[in-house]
This record gives sequence, C-alpha cells and structure tokens, in this order.
Amino acid sequence: MNQGKRVGIIGAGNVGATVAYSLAMLGSCHEIILRDNKIDVAKGKALDMSQAAAAVRSHTIVRVAEDMSDLSNCDVVVVTAGSPRLPGMSRDDLLMINAKITKEVIEGVAKYSPDSIIIMVSNPLDAMTYVALKESGFERSRVIGMAGILDSSRMASFIQEKLGYGGGQIRASVMGGHGDDMVPLPRYSTVAGVPLSNVLTNAEINEIVTRTRNGGAEIVGHLKTGSAYYAPARSTTIMVEAILKDTKQIHPCAVYLEGEYGHFDVVSGVPVMLGANGAEKIIEVALDDAEKKMFEGSCNSVRTLIDTLNKNNFFEGE
Repeated sequence: MNQGKRVGIIGAGNVGATVAYSLAMLGSCHEIILRDNKIDVAKGKALDMSQAAAAVRSHTIVRVAEDMSDLSNCDVVVVTAGSPRLPGMSRDDLLMINAKITKEVIEGVAKYSPDSIIIMVSNPLDAMTYVALKESGFERSRVIGMAGILDSSRMASFIQEKLGYGGGQIRASVMGGHGDDMVPLPRYSTVAGVPLSNVLTNAEINEIVTRTRNGGAEIVGHLKTGSAYYAPARSTTIMVEAILKDTKQIHPCAVYLEGEYGHFDVVSGVPVMLGANGAEKIIEVALDDAEKKMFEGSCNSVRTLIDTLNKNNFFEGE
C-alpha cells in the first residue's frame, strides 16, 4: 500500500533518527532520506537502520541526502533541525537562530519536494511552523507542527501514574501552544470513556495539568545534557503514518488559524483530521470561558514571537 512513498527527515539527531527508526521498523514507507550537516553520522545511522529494517523483514530503505537536491519528491518531510538553547542564550536569540535555519531548510524543501507535507518539530515549535508556512508558500493544510500528540501523551502518562490503572484506555486532550502556555483540557479527557473528574479530585487534576506543562523540563532535569526524544519521535511518527495511510484520524496538531476559535494569523495546537492532504479539517470543540482565556493567552505568546521576527525584518523582501 505504501510502495513508493518517500519520507524526508531533516536533522538526524536524537528526535530525527528515532522517527526514521520507528518508520523503518513499521515499514510505513518505501524510502527514508536523512539529511544532516554531519553527513558521516547520518550515513552511519542510515546503514544501522537499514540493517535493522532487514532484521524485521521491512522493505524500507534508509539513505542519506548529501545535498538538498537528494531530498526530492518526498510525500512527507519532517524537520527537526535547529539549535538547542545554549548557556547565555536568550529566547529571542534562539528564536532568530532557529528561524534562519528553518528558512534555509524550507527553501530547499519547497524547491525539491514541492508537493510534500511538512511536519515541523523544531523549537520554538509554533513559531517555526509559522516560519515554515510563510517561507514555503504552501497551503496551510500542508505545514503542520508536532506538539499536541506529545503533550497529550504526557498528560495520559501522568493520569495513568496517578490512577494506577487504565493504561491504554486513557484519552487526554491538550490544545494551544507547545510550552508553558499549553491548554490541557481535563473536560475532554477520559479513562475508558469515563470523565476524568469522576476518577480524580480537582486537586489531583490540577497537579497533572501542572506536571504536563512542565513535562519537557522534568525530563531535561533528569537527563542533564539533552531533552526528550522517544515520545516526541513516536508522536511525529503517528502523524506521518496518518498522512501516508490517509487514516482521517483526529489528532491535536499545530496549524495556522484563519478565524478558527476566533484567532487569525497565528499558529496554535488544535484538533485536526490528518489524511493524505495533511491537516484536512480543523475541528472546533466548544471551550468554556476559562479554556478560551487560556487558549487566547497561548496564542498571544506565539504572537509575541512572531512580532519579534517582524521587528527584526525577518520576513522582509517576500
């Protein structure tokens, strides 16, 4: 069914490589093309993954793009490339560095894989998705940010830990930007269809919400020298599979809003239907006043980043 499908992955670090490995193990596509500025490292990982694929009788081939032109005719391109935040670097510094990297990468994607669907994973996620959309000139359904699936899975994991049961039956719901301003939605979160409020107290739910917001930082605190990659990579793989297999499944993803939820010209995480054409439909769920306020705060945080890019004339000359 997926014969001939090609997935490009730009950035073969922990997240990008784990996405490639997951897809190769699943046999989701015919070919995975890794692109990284450390070409030899990417080559080593590609060989290792191709051999792993052979071990499980997967037909997927993993190879390396030595030049952006090798990343041609991809169905989906995953972008994880970016600089981590280094000591002494402000958020604005990181924003400008990663926006420049994203701009350069997306120019190549638009040139060599003009019909692809782009999945952004680079941080700050929502702002980088906005940059990718503007730089590619693609319709908004074809530029999607990965965050909501990750944040929802973190919340589900914390719910399971708190309850001590319900594994595999927990559906957690998170909207908004990826970071401190995400909007966990306990009202739309269930355990085997039972509302969360029926199995946990308000205090317990609030504790889970706080822990979900700090989910990434908690892992960084333990790892010391890096950040999470298994859950981010698996979440990205879920999106790639939904697109390649045209499942029409609904997942929370970061997309450009054109009036949905009352917001314009901003990227934020909302439930979308994923299929062969990308984010084919945006689902508008009813939010109460408190949730609307949180979502607005989340959108405003992303707008601040977009304003910083505009102040630095980032989009000039387009």
